[in-house]
Amino acid sequence: MAILVDSSVWIDYFNGVGTPQTDHLDALLGREEVVVGDLILAEVLQGFRDDRDLERAREALLSVPVLAMGGRDLALASAAHFRTLRRRGVTLRSTIDCWIATFCLRQNLELLHADRDFDHFRRHLGLRTVELP
Repeated sequence: MAILVDSSVWIDYFNGVGTPQTDHLDALLGREEVVVGDLILAEVLQGFRDDRDLERAREALLSVPVLAMGGRDLALASAAHFRTLRRRGVTLRSTIDCWIATFCLRQNLELLHADRDFDHFRRHLGLRTVELP
């Protein structure tokens, strides 16, 4: 099963921040099927200020498959998930996170993340996330 890596992990990874998630990503690269979404690609790359760092990150991100994450059906499903969670008392902080979680659910992808919003999707909607010690 492929693992989609969220921007919360990629950003720490490229900034040299050591976390359980970045350590796991480092161990996965070249050994497991890691993928990135086009939305995540844009989100990560737009944060770079230095052109050399941007180019290195761009090359690294483009070395794994990039999946298109858009479309009407995904938008409708994402909105439905948002409303389901809201009815259960969960307020999400990010539309993008809702979109990413919905994409993973629909594409049968496991998610490596460092963002608590995804925990609600795991708990209430069955999102598969990488469990770290």
